[in-house]
Amino acid sequence: MSEHFDPYDADRPLMMGCSCGRHRSGAEHAAAELRARSQTAEFELYSNEFIEASLVKALFPQDAVRRRFLHAVGKGSAMAAIASVLPVASLQAMAQEKGGAIEKKDLKIGFIPITCATPLIMAHPLGFYSKQGLNVEVVKTAGWALIRDKMLNKEYDATHFLSPMPLAISLGAGSNATPMNVATIQNTNGQAITLSVKHKDKRDPKDWKGFKFAVPFEYSMHNFLLRYYVAESGLDPDKDIQIRVVPPPEMVANLRAGNIDGFLGPDPFNQRAVFEEVGFIHLLTKDLWNGHPCCAFGTSTEFIQKNPNTFAALYRAVLNAAAMARDAKNRELIAKVIAPQQYLNQPETVIAQVLTGKFADGLGNVKNVPDRADFDPMPWQSMAVWMLTQMKRWGYVKGDVNYKQIAEKVFLLTDAKKVMKSLDMKVPEGAYPKFTIMGKLFDPEKAEAYAGSFAIKRS
Repeated sequence: MSEHFDPYDADRPLMMGCSCGRHRSGAEHAAAELRARSQTAEFELYSNEFIEASLVKALFPQDAVRRRFLHAVGKGSAMAAIASVLPVASLQAMAQEKGGAIEKKDLKIGFIPITCATPLIMAHPLGFYSKQGLNVEVVKTAGWALIRDKMLNKEYDATHFLSPMPLAISLGAGSNATPMNVATIQNTNGQAITLSVKHKDKRDPKDWKGFKFAVPFEYSMHNFLLRYYVAESGLDPDKDIQIRVVPPPEMVANLRAGNIDGFLGPDPFNQRAVFEEVGFIHLLTKDLWNGHPCCAFGTSTEFIQKNPNTFAALYRAVLNAAAMARDAKNRELIAKVIAPQQYLNQPETVIAQVLTGKFADGLGNVKNVPDRADFDPMPWQSMAVWMLTQMKRWGYVKGDVNYKQIAEKVFLLTDAKKVMKSLDMKVPEGAYPKFTIMGKLFDPEKAEAYAGSFAIKRS
């Protein structure tokens, strides 16, 4: 019998489940194709360039500003200026070079089944972890409180986090204080406000008084962005609406049952609500803050200290997965890879709409928004500072907050700083790009004034 078909083997299907006949499913076929792409010189070059492009985008979130800067100083001067404050070369080196012996080979990494976890998930079937000498089990987890508890109990070695969670855990907000670190941002954008189909005539948030909304966790960008959005429309999120925590996989069912009027949640559940004709996409969160962080990949400070080479290997694996996820030509294949039951357990067409940005909005429109979801991995400390201002604003943290100190302790710009020290290079203090949120500039250098500037707040 051939290597592809054996009708007399009880342990193999009669026909393999993909077009080429070599794989058990379309997902396995897609994973094999992506693995082949990752092993090319072209991808290695792309990965390096992607890291540098991510850095530049973080410094210049508005493309018009980036273009004006380049026109003013020229490409050569711009590259020299950026390299003087950011570890471009070291980042690239860390993404490619292997260090010392792996301290811990067998690892458990938790994830919530949402598209935000795409790099972390796809690194498993694509063999990115094993390529780094790691034997990783990615464990689907029911909710964020369980993710937190399993990290605190050391049942997971690393995990998919909501970006504010390591800040909250490190500060002891909602749990015992335990130092945590963000290694990379898993995704930027990729969220939406979804409303029940019965509210198609209530597109103005001023009309939402009395509405019940779901978010996945208190310490989430979803909660902070929803609060920010409704407060800008004059509603107090603690008085005029109700916000309840609902695990992402249960959001659509709660919308269908009428338990909630809408949710600000992760994908693919916004698109799943449209797919099931129970909701419509009111807006994408990129329309509130284009390039905003959402989820992160991280671990405990203790794990990094005890297992520095293991951590670096994890970093390389996830960073290379992020590079592949950012390339638009890979998105449809990635949708096939992460759709199966052991990962997202969602219809491939739903995930593809999210990742490609070609989607039905539930209002009769087909939208084309290529950056609906993106996977920029840079954990800029200014992102952490903004999250801390919102924790302060809504009373999740009390008293004086040393924004920069906390941000730099938790959000690792990358472990490249360690590499630079070993090479006797000057280590940058970190980059604090400004961001525009709902048309208003956020300056991380003025965090305390920003936190106190809002008309609607708790503290």
